[in-house]
Amino acid sequence: MTLVIISHIILALLAVFLGLRNLVSKKGNYTHKVFGWFWVISMAYVSISSFWIKSLNEGKYSFIHLLSIWTLICLVLGIYYIRKKKRKMHYAFMIGPYIGLLIAGILTLLPGRFFDEVFNLFG
Repeated sequence: MTLVIISHIILALLAVFLGLRNLVSKKGNYTHKVFGWFWVISMAYVSISSFWIKSLNEGKYSFIHLLSIWTLICLVLGIYYIRKKKRKMHYAFMIGPYIGLLIAGILTLLPGRFFDEVFNLFG
C-alpha cells in the first residue's frame, strides 16, 4: 500500500468526523468555520489524491475520478455561496460531498474492495 493510499484513507476518515461534527453543531460560529476549513482541506486532499489511485481500474481513471472533480467544484461553490451569505446554497454544496464521502466509504466494504480484504485478514 502506497503513502498516497494511506494518506487518502486517513484524511477521508478525518473528513467523515469533521463533517459530522459540523453538521450537528451550531452553524456560523468560529469553531464551525475552523472545523469547516479543515473539512474542506481534507476533502480537497482526498479528491486530488484519488487521481494517483488507479489500481482498482487496471491503471485507468474511473467514474470515481469524475466524482472527485465534482467534489472539488462543490467545495469551491460552497465557499463562494457562504461568502455571498447564501446559506441554503452553501449547505447544498457542502452536504452533497459529505454524503458522497459516506457512500464511497460504504462502497469500500463491498466484496473484493479494499476494506473487505482488510477485514477478511482479521476474520
